[in-house]
Amino acid sequence: MEPIQGVGLGIIQGLTEFLPVSSSGHLVLVQHLFGITEPALFFDVSLHVGTLLAVFIVFRNDLGMMAVSVWRGIAAMFGSTSPRSGRDAEGLKLALLIVVGSVPTAVLGLCLKQVDHLFFSLPLVGIMFLVTGTLLWLTRNRDSGGVDVYGFSKGRAFWIGAVQGLAVLPGISRSGATIAAGLFLGLDRATAARFSFLLCIPAIVGAELLSAADLFSGHARLDAATVLGTLTAFVVGYGALKVLIRIVQQGRFYLFAPYCFILGGVTFWLGMR
Repeated sequence: MEPIQGVGLGIIQGLTEFLPVSSSGHLVLVQHLFGITEPALFFDVSLHVGTLLAVFIVFRNDLGMMAVSVWRGIAAMFGSTSPRSGRDAEGLKLALLIVVGSVPTAVLGLCLKQVDHLFFSLPLVGIMFLVTGTLLWLTRNRDSGGVDVYGFSKGRAFWIGAVQGLAVLPGISRSGATIAAGLFLGLDRATAARFSFLLCIPAIVGAELLSAADLFSGHARLDAATVLGTLTAFVVGYGALKVLIRIVQQGRFYLFAPYCFILGGVTFWLGMR
């Protein structure tokens, strides 16, 4: 792969991993249009590492709070710390919700991966883009009310995790589907976005660990395309993540729906030609 192709795919990955338009669907479409063969496994893993690093940086305070809260919670069980503060309670609750949500994600994701040969069907990708657009459009009537982390039940976390598992299908936006599900289930905008991106961390890490066999088989090769693609995915992904959080909080999440509708129609047409 040429370095310019690596940068181009890094831009696509960085933008579409977080904006609610499906990164996997875009990569399938781009590969079809430009005749790019499926990226090498090491390259694909590297791009996801770049966007994952952006999540770690943007949500570093939440991740630090959860780590400290879990540590103090374990220590409190042995009587070596004082009673937990409200911040510790929030961190423990958030960590528990992420664990609960990760279970259906893992189960559904592994099941759907068994039929991943269907994922490169352009008509299927087009239909999934249309599904994403519909979900986004339906959020337009959701106001700023809703529950925060303290009112966030484990049942809500389970269903959002199930939706994330279904987002393994190319054309279904992970961020779009999970944030929309959170809003439909009564979360406030900030909490829906916050939980969506924290929930993606174990999902991405788990998926990449399962896909990383090439890293230890001697077939991995660190070249210019991989380095530039990874750096590009990180920088673009960081900017896209910050922009999306602001858009969700402003209640304008549905503005991405027309793009998904148009892209879905074009992709379906290309696949049926």
